[in-house]
Amino acid sequence: MPAEIIDGRSIAAAIREELKGRISALDGAVPGLAVLVMGDDPSAQSYLRGIARGCEAVGIYTETVRLPQDTTQELLEDAISRLNSDTRFHGIILQLPLPKHLSSLRAQSAVSPDKDVDGTNPVSCGRLLLGEETFFPSTAYGVKELLVRSGHSPEGCHVVICGRSNIVGKPLAGILVQKQPGANATVTVCHTGTRNLPEITRSADILVAAIGRPRAITADMVREGAVVVDVGVNQVEDPTTGKSRLVGDVDFDAVAEKAVAITPVPGGTGPVTTAMLLTNTVVAAEKLLAR
Repeated sequence: MPAEIIDGRSIAAAIREELKGRISALDGAVPGLAVLVMGDDPSAQSYLRGIARGCEAVGIYTETVRLPQDTTQELLEDAISRLNSDTRFHGIILQLPLPKHLSSLRAQSAVSPDKDVDGTNPVSCGRLLLGEETFFPSTAYGVKELLVRSGHSPEGCHVVICGRSNIVGKPLAGILVQKQPGANATVTVCHTGTRNLPEITRSADILVAAIGRPRAITADMVREGAVVVDVGVNQVEDPTTGKSRLVGDVDFDAVAEKAVAITPVPGGTGPVTTAMLLTNTVVAAEKLLAR
């Protein structure tokens, strides 16, 4: 039987509806999100447009702050400091990756933990691993939320994550091992040093692909009845049209014949990622107003 296609767009729409209600309860206060962008990277435009549309849909004020590609570390950190002090904004995100001459760690460390709605400040990362209240990175948070809301909770499951990036693999593992509702999973993280990868992926109840390589997860790597979450976004040329199109890290058609449920690309984890960024921004506003 073909797999259930997990519709990330409908899940994201439900989250946005919930956020509208939470924002209306803020007695006229408007949550604000600042997006700090270096240069004009065309590959980032789709994500930025998605953030802007999502903010508009739920009632979050958003502003994109653009700095030149050749901005110095000091000027970047000055800009972050100003945003930390700007009461219009409850959340700040940095569009990554930064230009090579800049230190991402220093920039992420400069963002106030109270406004770190993408969970990249080392303080936020540490609190995540300790199981303390913090902002989760939105992509990792989105994967967890997608699983729970689609009826495939990771609780008690063996979750195999292919990829150990700082924005998906590592934080997702940290989230899912916590003894909390919607988590409490047994987690295996695979990477370039992993031996016998197909043997490990076939042991997964839930398989998460976050590799950054088109169709790297093939049908022989997936057991019958697994849930497969594809975080990858890759541009490839369509041989029939010669035009580029988006595909994930999973060989979708073949794997869908074995999985019990699978996320598509596009329309899977991407919309939920944006929705969780909006959620974090609203939470940041709620916390500030409660003080």
